[in-house]
Amino acid sequence: MNGSHEIDKEALPRHTNRLIHETSPYLLQHAHNPVDWYPWKEEALRRARDENRPILLSIGYSTCHWCHVMAHESFESEAIADLMNQHFVCIKVDREERPDLDQIYMAATMALNRGQGGWPMTVFLTPDLQPFFAGTYFPPRDGLGRPGFPTILKRIAQFWREQPDALRTQSDEITERLREAHRPSAPLPVGQSEVAAAVTHFAATFDPAFGGFGAAPKFPAATALSLLLRHHRRTGDAHALQMVRMTLDAMARGGIYDQIGGGFARYSTDERWLVPHFEKMLYDNALLARTYLEAFQVTRDSSYRRIATELLDYILREMTAPEGGFYSATDADSEGVEGKFYVWTPVEIEAILGEEEARRFCAYYDITSSGNWEGKSIPNIRRAAAQVATKLGVSVEELQASVDRARSTVYEARRKRVSPGLDDKILTAWNGMMISAMAEGYRILGEKGYFDAAVRAADFLLSTLLSSDGRLLRTYRAGTAHLHAYLEDYAYLCEGLIDLYEAGGAVQYLYAAVSMAERLLADFADEESGAFYTTSRGHEALILRHLEGTDGAIPSGSAVAASALARLSFHLDREEWRRAAERAISAHGKQIALYPHAFAKSLAVVDLLLERPVDLCLIGAPTEAGCEALRREIGRHYLPNRIIAHHDPTEGDPPDLPLLRGKGLVDGRATLYLCRNFTCQTPITDPAQIAEALNLPEWRSTDGKRLT
Repeated sequence: MNGSHEIDKEALPRHTNRLIHETSPYLLQHAHNPVDWYPWKEEALRRARDENRPILLSIGYSTCHWCHVMAHESFESEAIADLMNQHFVCIKVDREERPDLDQIYMAATMALNRGQGGWPMTVFLTPDLQPFFAGTYFPPRDGLGRPGFPTILKRIAQFWREQPDALRTQSDEITERLREAHRPSAPLPVGQSEVAAAVTHFAATFDPAFGGFGAAPKFPAATALSLLLRHHRRTGDAHALQMVRMTLDAMARGGIYDQIGGGFARYSTDERWLVPHFEKMLYDNALLARTYLEAFQVTRDSSYRRIATELLDYILREMTAPEGGFYSATDADSEGVEGKFYVWTPVEIEAILGEEEARRFCAYYDITSSGNWEGKSIPNIRRAAAQVATKLGVSVEELQASVDRARSTVYEARRKRVSPGLDDKILTAWNGMMISAMAEGYRILGEKGYFDAAVRAADFLLSTLLSSDGRLLRTYRAGTAHLHAYLEDYAYLCEGLIDLYEAGGAVQYLYAAVSMAERLLADFADEESGAFYTTSRGHEALILRHLEGTDGAIPSGSAVAASALARLSFHLDREEWRRAAERAISAHGKQIALYPHAFAKSLAVVDLLLERPVDLCLIGAPTEAGCEALRREIGRHYLPNRIIAHHDPTEGDPPDLPLLRGKGLVDGRATLYLCRNFTCQTPITDPAQIAEALNLPEWRSTDGKRLT
């Protein structure tokens, strides 16, 4: 999926369509197409109904390389646009703004194409929004036995004109199949046997040569790696940890990781993690930051700390809005060429660094005259520093110092290049993920800048994307917040607020999380099954109400909602919320039994619910040395099943929270109370005692247990 597609912007015809009034960068990219695009709004849907005209629905996102290609080849073509405008009501959707439409019509696309789907997504609908034909990228001309987009358009228009009843019948059948797949099923209890089955699947698909799971293209699978770390902690399974380490190490050395500026690309097109699809997504980096942080806690390997730090620093430097939120993504392309911003030649490096420093830098990062991708080099680390140092005749320390120094210089030089496009919309769900990552970065590494960034983002969301009636909005850009939020927005922000409270102790974030949880249950939960829908009860009527379940590019919103409810239930001693979390998981029990590997986040919640968390109550002033020492020691330990409560006695009486009742300083010193199942150990004032107090194997014994 790589290649050059130069765009002569001066030659493009200038048009303006209705997308010019939207805020989505993706929609604005198409605002000057000759296509008579509509956003998904009642105006377009009414026109389709009034004129009995089929809808051409095009779904993509701003950093999608092949979306750009199809836009250049087809949507900027006057001839193709004429065909689209003549026969269809053309609607353009940003999948990141409208995950509900994306999920529904991706399911249709995959049903119509033997399980194949992707973006750009091209779906043809009846005026009542039912799909009857779908595909992804279509070329502008016929070739290699495949019809081009103009041929597709003409055939569908002819079919609609001559046999509309047949198309409507087909759309009815497809829609009914989709609805059947999204009806709640009878619950089935889930337990550690499903976790073990998922681990078995990961082991069977693991690549022992390069890490990761399955063949190319390879995705980072952060949620699966985190589940493997949980499994290793509970069972001591060495192979589970080996799979995690090999994968994280290979990704950190590969071209999928931006060796110059930090951050991970969306996925690797090859098995070695060398050639990425160069777009960088906020959600991938939020998830991977947490996984590297967890791996650092488990192994104490400083390389994982380094990657997590570089990643979070990249977010602060390049992906943080002045208002406090986090931007969505950066493009794969710059100057119309995929990857151009990220690749190098030795001549370019020498011009920046000088001969000797360039020689070391190129040797370390595999930058050669022949290149490793389309004649140029994607920086990656093929050999250990010791091997490179030996070949160059220098010490490892000298090489590392040279490379570290040069990397900053090369980064500054790269900033002078034409940057990839920035998708600067702020999405509530993805910001919730990054709030979690930043909060955990502070809790584990002690970097105050990460905590401050999490606070700014949370405050921005709660002040700008939260309406007076307690309902969230989905997206913000250029001063405008709009679109009703989805399940994932409430769930991820709720979990992010819990993480922020546990990292820093500001109780207003816990209370805000409680409000999110109440809205989750009121607006998204199916009363009979306990499952969660993607959309709220008051959302616009679509052909179906999508049930969340399996993980996708991000963990399932339903599973994240269950996680947040479970954690809050332990914080607040709310048994009904614990039960709601169990029901949300068991509602998908039949699918989990069949495909446990597709429910990694759900299985992490199962692990939490079966083990129950350790309660850590930290009493003391955050700025006091003893309290900071206790906090720092807690952060050293991998405790996936834990809740943390805080109280600063200098601020008066504690909040009325169950975990804080009856707990105070011991002998005037900062104190940690470590409890589980309503039983507390002797209060701890010495950080050196924490490791022994946490090392209770019986706390991790959940074999054979299942959610009821």
